[in-house]
Amino acid sequence: MKATKLLFAVALAVAIGAPIAGFLGGTNMAQSIISTPMRVPFLHELSTYRLEDKSELASLEAAHEWINSPPLTASALHGKVVLIDFWTYTCINWLRTLPYVQAWDEKYRKHGLVVIGIHAPEFAFEKDPNNVHRAVKDLRIDYPIAVDNDHLLWRAFSNQYWPALYFIDSRGRVRYHHFGEGSYQQSEMVIQELLTEAGAGGFGREPVSVDARGIEAAADWETLKSPENYSGYERTQNFVSSGELVLDEPHAYELPARLRLNEWGLSGDWTVRKENVVLNKSDGRIVYRFHARDLHLVMGRASPGTSVRFRVLIDGQPPGTAYGIDVNEKGEGAVTEQRLYQLIRQSKPIVDRQFEIEFLDSGVEVFAFTFG
Repeated sequence: MKATKLLFAVALAVAIGAPIAGFLGGTNMAQSIISTPMRVPFLHELSTYRLEDKSELASLEAAHEWINSPPLTASALHGKVVLIDFWTYTCINWLRTLPYVQAWDEKYRKHGLVVIGIHAPEFAFEKDPNNVHRAVKDLRIDYPIAVDNDHLLWRAFSNQYWPALYFIDSRGRVRYHHFGEGSYQQSEMVIQELLTEAGAGGFGREPVSVDARGIEAAADWETLKSPENYSGYERTQNFVSSGELVLDEPHAYELPARLRLNEWGLSGDWTVRKENVVLNKSDGRIVYRFHARDLHLVMGRASPGTSVRFRVLIDGQPPGTAYGIDVNEKGEGAVTEQRLYQLIRQSKPIVDRQFEIEFLDSGVEVFAFTFG
């Protein structure tokens, strides 16, 4: 996804036609495979950073902190095959790749693979160490995590995407990369080839089997017609509440009589900020016309220690069997922490639907809409 819109690549499940040796040859990175990654060139507007004349692995010394491991260095990783996974914990694209990365770590760790997750935040609240530690625990991640709050490692790799996988051989050279979801078997073949080059053996060649459910289940790409969108004025699209958009100040908004596909609006007293919208008084609403199996919101509380109750409707009715994991059949739920919430998961047929969420308490912050 670009800073302003999601990349809908034609090849959502691209497979490489060349043999494995073809895209591992040499020390340069092969052509990337892009299947709905999140692209964020806006991060490049921050101060520049380079580790001159050093390898990408040398940038690990710039990590803000480490989770699940003492600090790792390029010299300590010499002789190991390293898989670098750039992530941020509210990214639905990354969440859907996590089961595969965890399965590879479990299968190949004893054969010399080191998986390192580099957490490079998108939103300000994702820099909070408590949030990152909680996400690591909740998601049962036990491989090393380098916290990259200032995007120093991000720049050292010249990265622009979540998720992004970099495959590094036992001599510390980046041999391959993959951006976005999909092509999991192809990525696993790269791991096997690099381990074989390093002299490892004894592992099965059959690809891992993953039964991803809940929020990590693969998107229904055939029916997905709603791109990711943001609520903050810096990157939002298709905002259609009546009246003038007032920046950084409280304002009462009203919804239009009708929304077209992928349009959204606010009702109630909100403050529209650069990164999010904040509800100033209870009974505020957000309405979104979408076309997808799943609908998620990245949300949080404006004040720690509080919760914000909400109620979800789809086409004016409680979701019933179309409820997501963070609501019940009546559409009832509560925002208790800063994370991604799954609110709708419906069965086929998938058609244009109108989503509505009403917040019964003030103080919610809403950041982004994602679909699957």
